[in-house]
Amino acid sequence: KMEASEATTVQAYDPSQLEELLRAYYTWLFPHDRYFQWLQYGDIGTFSHREFSFTIKGDIYVRYKSFESQEDFEKELKKDVPEKIDIGAIFSVQPSRHKSVPQASLKPVQKELVFDIDMTDYDEIRTCCKGANICNKCWKFITVAMKTVDRALREDFGYMHILWVYSGRRGVHCWVCDREARFLTQEARVAVVEYLTLIKGGEHQVQKVKLPNHLHPSISSALHIIKQDFNTLMMEQDFMGTKDQCSKILSFFRDEKKKNDLVAEFEAQRYTSGTKWSRLVTDLRQQDHVNEVMLQWAYPRLDVNVTKGINHLLKSPFCIHPKTGRVCVPIDFKHLDTFDPLAVPTVSDLCRQLEEIKTSGDEKMHRLMYMKTSLQPYMSYFIRHFLNPLLQSLGTSARGEPTMEF
Repeated sequence: KMEASEATTVQAYDPSQLEELLRAYYTWLFPHDRYFQWLQYGDIGTFSHREFSFTIKGDIYVRYKSFESQEDFEKELKKDVPEKIDIGAIFSVQPSRHKSVPQASLKPVQKELVFDIDMTDYDEIRTCCKGANICNKCWKFITVAMKTVDRALREDFGYMHILWVYSGRRGVHCWVCDREARFLTQEARVAVVEYLTLIKGGEHQVQKVKLPNHLHPSISSALHIIKQDFNTLMMEQDFMGTKDQCSKILSFFRDEKKKNDLVAEFEAQRYTSGTKWSRLVTDLRQQDHVNEVMLQWAYPRLDVNVTKGINHLLKSPFCIHPKTGRVCVPIDFKHLDTFDPLAVPTVSDLCRQLEEIKTSGDEKMHRLMYMKTSLQPYMSYFIRHFLNPLLQSLGTSARGEPTMEF
């Protein structure tokens, strides 16, 4: 049902007008000032050595772009009107000089620790949608995954400056911006993402989570988060709605007699998935296997390659998804449970609001125009709860610390 809602939103956005819409967006609404404050980390050299890539009209992909200043970046955005912006690493040499310097001298120095959670990785378990389609029911998988990863990053690793961003279509990206995270080696990034990876095995492997006798505290914490939403997921996704689905879950358990009794009972009674799950948990009394099921059906499914590669580029916050027209907005973690990806403004919405501002007689078109549109709550969160604390930490840590030298 929510897919119809998505179709309505997409219909209001006309991809054939994307270039014109983006031109207005990059001129008046893209938060150039705050974006630059974030990515320079208190040092202009950091920004000028950052790699960006632009995907421009005709699906032309241009890598190794870099910019001397905010004004330089802004000018290039308006000129090229990219349909997509990706952010890469900060290099030892300005990436735009990559053809004129020895290849060995172009080395990545730092990059945010990033994570990508995509709804298509849940296609084998979600029952409401498939592929690029999403609804508020299956979005709960993303919400649970975000809570689980965020807790681990903050409590297990001690990171503080974490930005979660809607991808504009069917997933989320996480940017860990603490200095310690930005300077992690590739080996360390691999170690972090492996620590957060629990579901292992190909599509033909039924059981992909096998727990040891003694649970790691991080897994116990993940289970605590998952349990809060698992019954809702069980009911909304109807995990045990068919005989095959029931068999898959029951295969985790060892007591064949009790399993056969439950199968007979399920076939005789018209139980809901929630009732079947409750009966299974009560009768089989095998908490370790109950935990394995909950983890396999609701633990985060991360794209490992996005995290481990320091050279890997990731879609920029505040760019527009060309398929949906939606803005890649920051997600307010304090209101995570009420975040609705289908209510995120499109570039069409924003440009209409921009025209209304112009025709209302408010001719003071200025750099903070985004605060007069439906981007305002997302920008307020970004500034108050992410950017300001980050800048304050840089101000404190920067004393007596040299700026980056290349």
